[in-house]
Amino acid sequence: MLKHVVDGQSPWWTVDPLGLEEAVQATLAVTRKRFANPGAIPFHSRWRHFEAGGHDRWAALAPRLAGEPKDEIARRRIDLAIVSVLLDAGAGAAWSYREPDTGETYARSEGLGVASFHMFANGAFSRDPKGDPLRVDAERLSKLTPMDIAMGFQVKAHNPLVGLEGRVDLLRKLGGVGLDRPGALFDVMVKDGGTVKAAAIFAAVLDKLSPIWPSPMGDVWQHPAIGWVPFHKLSQWLSYSLVEPIESADLRVVELDALTGLPEYRNGGLLVDAGALRPKQSRLLTDTFKAGDAAIVEWRALTVALLDQVAEHVRLHLGLDDQRLPLVKVLEAGTWFAGRVLAAERRPGGGPPIAVESDGTVF
Repeated sequence: MLKHVVDGQSPWWTVDPLGLEEAVQATLAVTRKRFANPGAIPFHSRWRHFEAGGHDRWAALAPRLAGEPKDEIARRRIDLAIVSVLLDAGAGAAWSYREPDTGETYARSEGLGVASFHMFANGAFSRDPKGDPLRVDAERLSKLTPMDIAMGFQVKAHNPLVGLEGRVDLLRKLGGVGLDRPGALFDVMVKDGGTVKAAAIFAAVLDKLSPIWPSPMGDVWQHPAIGWVPFHKLSQWLSYSLVEPIESADLRVVELDALTGLPEYRNGGLLVDAGALRPKQSRLLTDTFKAGDAAIVEWRALTVALLDQVAEHVRLHLGLDDQRLPLVKVLEAGTWFAGRVLAAERRPGGGPPIAVESDGTVF
């Protein structure tokens, strides 16, 4: 796709090397602001949202699991991560969540993460919410209603959540994939030995969870010139978010760069707002598109391709190699937050530069 666009074959986009350098500099700026020690950058995963506002919510919750073996704690962390990631699609600019414990208000991804964390902590996904709340069970998921999520996410007429029905549908389908709980993926991914390949995590996610997606192929779209283009954004985001639970069981996840950058609106928005990707048609910035439209398939594919280039340049500037700063850490350091910063500078409310209809399953 990158060659298709660079060769001038796209009616939608051009690639500007000067804009790509702007994206690199924006990423470096937020990286240096957020991390005095680049070697201490954590993974880009759902667990960062559970730490919103500087509160380590899992550390506060963990004592309630004291006495459980490490493998079982990992399964419960996977329970939480999978449900929370499947609830993590664009929330819309009008929604927010007020955390009861702190009184703090969070929106977008942080709000979705904090809200889903508290639903988990309160036993909303457990078959035994009073006796054994900190788990997710298939039989409970299969019975979830939009009202359950609306209550947990404080949805009201003045606080609407985009894609509510789509999120509920995903969780109900998750309850029917043949796993008694999402955390059972731990036993699928972890074999003999002390290491787990990132590609094995991704393969297990695709294999076991593929029935939940609205399309049989999942996040894969047809492009008129290229053919089928696979993204699997939520599945990759989920795979990244399972690394820390797996490593908490004294295992090591290796070959992280086998997964790609995430083709979602913050990373893609960074490239548009920095000028790395320049629209050929003004309506790209004014109209609303569907996920399968050629312009959006191109935007997302170019995001994946160019994130690799951004990562290479960021490593050069910081003097780190891909072992110390894999792509997943560049996303966290960096590209996702830089996309948010540029969006806030350019548009009221900080929304993305390109509008895409969301059903809660892609973005």
